[in-house]
Amino acid sequence: MKYYMGIDLGGTNIAVGVVDEDFRLVGTHSVPTGRFRPFEEVVADMARAARDTAARCGLGLEDFGSVGVGLPSSIHPKTGRVVFANNLGWRDAPFVEEFSKHIPKPIHVANDADCAALAESLAGAGRDYPTVFMVTLGTGLGGGYVHHGKLFLGGSGLGIEPGHITIVHGGAPCTCGSPGCLEAYASVTALIRETIEAMAADPRTLMRDICGNDISKVDGRTAFDAAAQGDGAARGVVERYIGYLATGLRSLITIFRPHAVVVGGGLCAQGETLLAPLRAKVAKYLYAADIFPPPDIVRAGLGNDAGIIGAALLETQAVRDS
Repeated sequence: MKYYMGIDLGGTNIAVGVVDEDFRLVGTHSVPTGRFRPFEEVVADMARAARDTAARCGLGLEDFGSVGVGLPSSIHPKTGRVVFANNLGWRDAPFVEEFSKHIPKPIHVANDADCAALAESLAGAGRDYPTVFMVTLGTGLGGGYVHHGKLFLGGSGLGIEPGHITIVHGGAPCTCGSPGCLEAYASVTALIRETIEAMAADPRTLMRDICGNDISKVDGRTAFDAAAQGDGAARGVVERYIGYLATGLRSLITIFRPHAVVVGGGLCAQGETLLAPLRAKVAKYLYAADIFPPPDIVRAGLGNDAGIIGAALLETQAVRDS
């Protein structure tokens, strides 16, 4: 049996998993990340967590050909350096060089959203489709494109950044520094902002009751929960949010023409409440939809394990490149 090891580094936790040759998780382990600690300390913790996870599965590092890592950043394809991980405070950090001091094995590194897309394409909701575009809805908006089992990283090798296509000229500022990005309108952060603004404009909205009139407790579910109870202000928030997301997806679908779009991240827990109107809004204005049917838009199937599984399977991509 061949085993793969994957590490998914997040702002809150370092999650590590062992995956077998059938893409099944054998075991997982996680430790706190500790945001904005020295880069070297976090990398050392990642290496220790990798060794501990292998031991928990009755394995040693000698049982793995390599280690795959998903990071919340673009990665320089030749040097393995982190370009910018804003949630960790890392910029131009020599990740592969530092990690190799602790684990002297081949290290495969990719953006965490690309890892999730790879996992969903090979082992999750997209496994029956030749080409898959994934979008992850969370604090930011990420995603990746997998074409016939191969992760698309573009000419630069940095991957794609679907959250930073422009959907509103001169629009709301984005964390990347540009105005009007899809992420500024269709991330969960944007949904929370819109919810709080709607609450301020309507003192009678049920959204106030759901969060106990405490804006610090507003989350991605608040507007959806109130809308399900018939609250007009909340319905407006949800409809606008889905409209923005559909606008971005129509452009991305027109460019990549995938067989399926997989929607992941915490907000996909809304299920058909999110997906049914999203499909309708995408199909209504999608280019040539009357000739070529829109792709299937489906909910991600691997949950929080997608990043780990995808990171582990980066080794399979390296084999394809050799």
